[in-house]
Amino acid sequence: MAAGAGAGAVWLLAFGVVDSTVNGYVYWTLLAGGIGWLVALVLAKVGDRGVAAGIAAATALGWSIAAVVVGVTWLTRGDWPLW
Repeated sequence: MAAGAGAGAVWLLAFGVVDSTVNGYVYWTLLAGGIGWLVALVLAKVGDRGVAAGIAAATALGWSIAAVVVGVTWLTRGDWPLW
């Protein structure tokens, strides 16, 4: 599970640093998380379930962080950052 969580965290980080705007960060994180979940589904079906659980947990944490970033940006700027 730790290997999956580490790999998922690095995967999300690699996509998250592609863009420097909040809008870009969130969209890239959502894309990376979606791909990560697909990989986790395949691994859960035919591979290592522990790694799949780690990837899913890292993705959930990454998406939660992105949601907090959107919320804080929205509250501080007063403008929805995902338009």
